[in-house]
Amino acid sequence: MSSQTLENTALEIAKRAKDASLNVRSLSTIQKNKVLHNLIQILKESESEIISENKKDMDAGKSKGISDYLLDRLLLDAKRLSNIYKSVEEIINLPDPVGEVVRGITLANGLELSTKRVPIGVVMTIFESRPNVIIDIASLSFKSGNACILRGGSEAFHSNRILSNLFHKALEKEKIDPSCVCFVENTEREAMIPYFQLDHLIDLIVPRGGEALIKFVSQNSKIPVVKHDKGVTNLFVDASADPNIVIPVIINSKTQRPGVCNALENLILHKDYPYTKELFSALEEKGVQLLVEERLLSLTSKGKLVKEEDYDLEFLDLRLSVKTVSGVEEAIPFIQSHSSGHTECILTESATSIHKFQTKLDSAAIFVNCSTRFHDGGEFGLGAEVGISTGKLHVRGPMGLIHLTTTTTFVTGSGQIRS
Repeated sequence: MSSQTLENTALEIAKRAKDASLNVRSLSTIQKNKVLHNLIQILKESESEIISENKKDMDAGKSKGISDYLLDRLLLDAKRLSNIYKSVEEIINLPDPVGEVVRGITLANGLELSTKRVPIGVVMTIFESRPNVIIDIASLSFKSGNACILRGGSEAFHSNRILSNLFHKALEKEKIDPSCVCFVENTEREAMIPYFQLDHLIDLIVPRGGEALIKFVSQNSKIPVVKHDKGVTNLFVDASADPNIVIPVIINSKTQRPGVCNALENLILHKDYPYTKELFSALEEKGVQLLVEERLLSLTSKGKLVKEEDYDLEFLDLRLSVKTVSGVEEAIPFIQSHSSGHTECILTESATSIHKFQTKLDSAAIFVNCSTRFHDGGEFGLGAEVGISTGKLHVRGPMGLIHLTTTTTFVTGSGQIRS
């Protein structure tokens, strides 16, 4: 397409989303929940069609040689669809943040101030691979009174298209403008740039995906960006760590679903941890490829020598980088050097180590003695998430329903003037 055609398409979609946002912001909670109930029913009735469209993406992915772990991110089957229905149900059951009073005060001059949560407006989300995301984001955006523009990756095109079309059916059933959920069909990266210039129509850009995508959006957007960057997740095993939890927690953190952002990528071991060989054996039994320092090679059956650059990679597969340190004081600067600000974890029985770990590290989530896989909007009680923000403004960590709102202060007086 010509650059002019791309610009015209972006402008037309953004205008429709903007117009729809002015209507959806005033819908009642009952109206919004009715649409989401409709959505669940329509998705259930269309299950075979969804799986059929997803198969097109799966077959294309296999023909392109996509890894098994990325194919797993792409898959929609009966179990995954059941989880989508559950996610929408959880969003229905969440309190509607719109209209919540976050500050109410009467000033000395008699002015009454009421600061309430209101929708942001139009939120554009750019995501990769996982088609369940389109329902999560659209549901969260709609329940919070926003319009959304959704642009998924080419690998999930057919899945994304049918899911967005089914959301439109749920909206149309209640005579609500379907443009409050706009799906961008053009998956070329250059087609995104015109949207990034429309700061009078789009209020927020949320990219979630790989490092290259985040950089591309940040460098080209005139619109504020909430970054949902890669997850170089680190876990430190202290010398005092309870051996009864170490192996289960690390196995779960790494292998329960390797291709997601909260899966473990860097394992940091205290040099005096006494059960390193047993831990390595358990990991290798699960198919984990250990990348270790030379001194640890003898403790592995198929380990390879780690490279310094490995500690900066989000593998999204069963590779795991390993580092040994003399204690938490050495683990902390290592994490500070290699972390993406997503998730850090410590396994220890030392209150002193926990305090140092929690106070000296600066990431979206810091875990103690539990799996890193819990860093998730659903697990945090948010119902679902737009993504996990690794930035600091205006949200950090899972971006849920409440984070898709801003505030307006309503001021009521009786003729006061300022002196």
